[in-house]
Amino acid sequence: MYVSVVLFTADLRLHDHPPLRAALDGRREVVPLFVRDSGVAEAGFAAPNRLAFLADCLHDLDAGLRRRGGRLVVRSGDVVARVCEVAAEAEADEVHMAADVSAYARLRERRLRRALEADGRRLHVHESVTTAVPPGLVTPASSDHFAVFTPYFRQWTGQRLRDVLDAPRSVGVPAGVGSEELPSRTSLRDLSPALAAGGETEGRRRATAWLRSGVAAYEDRHDDLAGDATSRLSPHLHFGTLSPVELVHRARRSGGSGAEAFVRQVAWRDFHRQVLAARPAAGTADYRTKHDRWRSERTASADIEAWREGRTGYPVVDAAMRQLLHEGWMHNRARLLTASFLAKTLYVDWRIGARHFLELLVDGDLANNQLNWQWVAGTGTDTRPKRVLNPVTQGRRHDPDGAYVRRWVPELKGVAGAAVHEPWKLRGADRSGVEGYPDPIVDLAEGLARFRRARDRG
Repeated sequence: MYVSVVLFTADLRLHDHPPLRAALDGRREVVPLFVRDSGVAEAGFAAPNRLAFLADCLHDLDAGLRRRGGRLVVRSGDVVARVCEVAAEAEADEVHMAADVSAYARLRERRLRRALEADGRRLHVHESVTTAVPPGLVTPASSDHFAVFTPYFRQWTGQRLRDVLDAPRSVGVPAGVGSEELPSRTSLRDLSPALAAGGETEGRRRATAWLRSGVAAYEDRHDDLAGDATSRLSPHLHFGTLSPVELVHRARRSGGSGAEAFVRQVAWRDFHRQVLAARPAAGTADYRTKHDRWRSERTASADIEAWREGRTGYPVVDAAMRQLLHEGWMHNRARLLTASFLAKTLYVDWRIGARHFLELLVDGDLANNQLNWQWVAGTGTDTRPKRVLNPVTQGRRHDPDGAYVRRWVPELKGVAGAAVHEPWKLRGADRSGVEGYPDPIVDLAEGLARFRRARDRG
């Protein structure tokens, strides 16, 4: 009897799962394995919000496997050691897993391949599991990756995606392979109060509801802060409870400009992955340095703390940062404007902001988070590196009647309409109604001038 091990990583689902289907091909038993990687915690990426969402995902994956006659095996420690351990216990001759793009993931894959081969076992790595189009499949003639999204998207759109795979009907697991107890979110502390639920079941429910009733208006409403008209599927894509390949197929079947705009966002996700795959150092270093002399955590500590707490005096920035604290999630437009405020208006190192986001975001993803921060900071792939998003203008444009601000900044709930975006201009009785809300920590014109001086000097 031949046995395979399927190592689940950022692909915690049963539907459209190429490694699992390949492992089951012609075999009677597999070991569905998830390793609680000690290296993730040691690197500081084990944020409570993501650990809670992960626990949901593992419980749901285990339940799905049990309905098919199987179960999930969970181990903790070094991934390479645990996979080799389980493969030996099960007398498995091969291991299947999804490809990933970070420097850490690729080193882990190389280590695992060497260790398995030394034991006479094979490692099969599958593409198009966590991305729709694999990194490196489409490249320009003069480089190993695209540095500009538009030409990348043209080629990405022309690729034929693989077919969607059904979930297996049955999964047999060797009886002798033991598992640790599955983690639970109830044991975790410091969670965002309104953190979303995880798991494939919840992800598929959300995706179906979104494609039925939300996607048609997406092109027109995706920047509407108060309308909350985005899919909120990013945590499920991050943990792989949804397949990007299946999402693109389903969106294209829906058709229309909203679906096309949504597919474009999936392509942006793939774009960032192909950049990080080609330039792994971009996770921590400038992709295109401007030789910035950023204000440090020490020199800008008061401004950074005000930004983190949502007390900058700029209502739309503060609303967004408070949403992040409460939900572990933030609207995409809000991510852009809060990042621009920190990196350009306050001229603080983008890595400080990126780290804070990763501490809270349930969808905190190295490729998307770091490269979006670099895009905003002007050190990444943005073709207009000196672009600065004005928070007042952004607020008036994307929250025109102030509903988003009043939802998250209760100090301003008594301010009607667009006046909520500039409370420092209120006078008399109107001003007395916003006591407790801070004045702006920086003048926008002064912040812009500081940034431009610094960039010109750099």
